[in-house]
Formats: sequence, C-alpha cells, structure tokens
Amino acid sequence: MNPTRPIDVHKLADEAKFNSFHWPVLLWCFVVLVLDGYDLAVAGIALPSIMKAMNIEAATAGFMASSALFGMMFGAIVLGALADRIGRRWAISICVFMFSVFTAAAGFTNDPMTFSAMRFLAGLGIGGAIPTAAAQMTEYSPKKVRSLMVTLMCCGYAAGSILAALLGKQFIETYGWQSVFIAAGTPVVLIPFILKYMPESLPFLVKQHDDTRLREVIRKMRPDMRLEPHEEFLIPAEDKAEGPTVGRLFLDGRGFSSVMFWVAFMTCLFMLYALSSWLVKLMGMAGYSLGSALNFLLAYNAGAVVGAVGGGWLADKLNIKWVTSGFFAVAAISLTLLGYGTQPLFLIIAIVGASTLGTQILLYAYAGQFYPTSIRSTGLGFASGVGRIGAIAAPIMIGLLVSMKLPLVQNFLAIAIAAVIGGVAVALIKQRPSISSHSHDTSAVGQRP
Repeated sequence: MNPTRPIDVHKLADEAKFNSFHWPVLLWCFVVLVLDGYDLAVAGIALPSIMKAMNIEAATAGFMASSALFGMMFGAIVLGALADRIGRRWAISICVFMFSVFTAAAGFTNDPMTFSAMRFLAGLGIGGAIPTAAAQMTEYSPKKVRSLMVTLMCCGYAAGSILAALLGKQFIETYGWQSVFIAAGTPVVLIPFILKYMPESLPFLVKQHDDTRLREVIRKMRPDMRLEPHEEFLIPAEDKAEGPTVGRLFLDGRGFSSVMFWVAFMTCLFMLYALSSWLVKLMGMAGYSLGSALNFLLAYNAGAVVGAVGGGWLADKLNIKWVTSGFFAVAAISLTLLGYGTQPLFLIIAIVGASTLGTQILLYAYAGQFYPTSIRSTGLGFASGVGRIGAIAAPIMIGLLVSMKLPLVQNFLAIAIAAVIGGVAVALIKQRPSISSHSHDTSAVGQRP
C-alpha cells in the first residue's frame, strides 16, 4: 500500500509556469473588470443628458452620481466576505448579475430617486467585483509574475471607462441616454460561461473535499506533475481556521496592518476621485482652454496605464511594499509640481496618472498577497470598501477648496498630502512571510521524468 503523500496547493500555484491554463483566468477577470469599469463610468458620461431629460439641478445630479459609490462601499465589504464563503466563481457571477441587471434597470427609470436606487444596487456588484477578481488572480498567478498579472487584470477597469467614453457619446446622440444603460444588461449571458470556465479557488475545493475538480484544475495548471491516487492535497493551517472571516483580519498580527491598508486605500482613492472630478476644472482655472484640459486628461490616463503595468513589473522584481510606498512618494512630488505649473506639464500630468492609478492597482496586488487565501477576498473587500470613504469625500472636499478661490497650488497640495499619508501607511505595514513565499511543511510535488 502506497503511503499518503501531502501536497501543498499553494506551492503548486506558486511554482507553476504561466501556461494555457492561466490565460483564461486572466482573460475572464480582465473582462469582468472591463464591464465593471463601463458600468461605473457610464453614469458620468450620460449625466448631462439625464439632467436635461429629468429637468434636475446639479445638486440632485451629484447625489444620483454618488449613489453607485455608496453601493460600491457596501458591495466591496459584503461580497468580498461572501466570496470566501461560497467560492469565487459564484461571487464573481453574483457581481456580474447585479451590476448588469441594475445598471440596465436604471435605463428604464424616469425619476431621480428610482434611478439612484438602481445605481446603488448596481454599485454593490461593481464594488464586489474588483476585490474578488483580484483575489482570484492573485491565487492562480505564478509567484514570479503575480504582481504583473494582477495589475494587468486591473487595467480592465480603465479599459471599461474608455469603452464607456467611446460608445457613450454616439449611443446617447443616436438612441438617447437610456441606451448606454440598457446595453449594460447584456453581460448576464456570460454568467454560465464564467461558472463553467472560471476555475474555483484551490483551498475552497480542498475544504469542499471536491477531489475530482481539484485534480482536474491541478492537471491543467501543472502539466509537469504526475498525480497519483494516494496523494492528499493540503492547505496551510491559517487557511483551515474556522470562524468569522472578518474577525480573522485582526488575528496573527494582522490587525494594525489591516488598518494601514484601509488608510492607504482611502488616501489613494481620495487622490483618484479628486483628480477625476476636478482635474479639468483646476487646469481651466490655471488658464488652459477646455481642449487643452481634456488633452491633460488623456495624458493622465496614458500615464496611468504605463504606471499600472510598470508598477506590477517592478513589484515582481523588487519588494512590493517599498515599490507601492515609493509610488505614493512620486505622487506627492508630481502633484506638488503640477500645482506650481512646472514644465513640461504633459509629462508631469502623465507621471501623476502613473503614480495615482498605478498606486491603486499596486495596492490591490499587495493586499492580495498579504492576506491568507481563506480571507483574501474579505481583506481586499474591506480595504476597498473602507477606502470608498476617500472616494466619496474627495469631490466634496476639493469642491469646497475650489469655492474658496485659493491659489491653484493649494488645491494640488491638499491632494499631495493624501499621498504622503498613504505612503507612510504602506511603510508601516508589517511584512508577512507569506508575501514572499508560501513556505509550508509539505513534501515536494512530483515531477514528470
């Protein structure tokens, strides 16, 4: 009788080479975030037409636009925690269902209150999708390219926003503002395919004792392995722990670092939403025409994509904690230079984009690697959810500063201060051994001769 041979499922994923199994995981997570980004951005693009059609004022329109942000705050927390309970495939599918159906439903509304209610419900799915997809991508990415894979996946969010901008104007002019919302309902047809082709979390399958599906996933992920019937698949003790997943964010020395992640997410989202709401206006105050200001927005987004991918590459080569903290520092410096009108202005704005959106995506990658698999979606969800406080506060606070008619540099310094706080918070996070490696007491996995 052959002795039982224990195999650590985390080491299997860590040591895998990127192959044909990983591409669908990356593609599905990327597509989900493209849809997610579209659904969030579409309201801002259609807002002028909605204001005209419903005959509402700017204050009411602002409430309608922010209703999805409140939904995202709760969705990230609740659905992030739920994913660790029911599995990530189902959690991602629920998110897709919610943001597709309720965004489409918003297109059939005729009054601000009903519209806001639909956007809040859509926001639950929008907010839950990012942390859940980031947790899934983190788990299945080989260790050598993990940060790069997560940052590439998160670029789908920016791609969705661009898609909304490209399609929005044409659809609204031709078919009315309702069309861009109703079109968002079509992704529900993808849910059966997500459930069929998206692999489930390995530790979740271990806990469910689903040996058949577990072996099927491992064979695809590790074609170099020879699996025997007597092998036993194990997960680390920290992933076996029972009890409320939320409480476990504060166990094993994680409490202080969890709070620091929340602060970092809050300050980074503050920067992002302050700039997305006020950059064009602030540059207009500096004397630039609307056309020039919109070109600054393009430079900002171009820099953001480069920063996201470049940051992920750097994080895999160096220490992700200090790369992320460094990105916060670059954001603080470049925002200050922008306030003083330092030339070349387009380059400075591109660097601001790289060091703000790039930092946010790095934070998802870092938090995903920080938390054990069993509470990864919960950890990411809480960080993202609490961080939404910064997203909600930013447009209001910068709006107050703008109304005070302060010198331009003081507006940008206010955003730069958030970057300094975020950088310090990341620097204070206590590094855990599981970030650098999954070193558990298990036997070596079998290799094909």
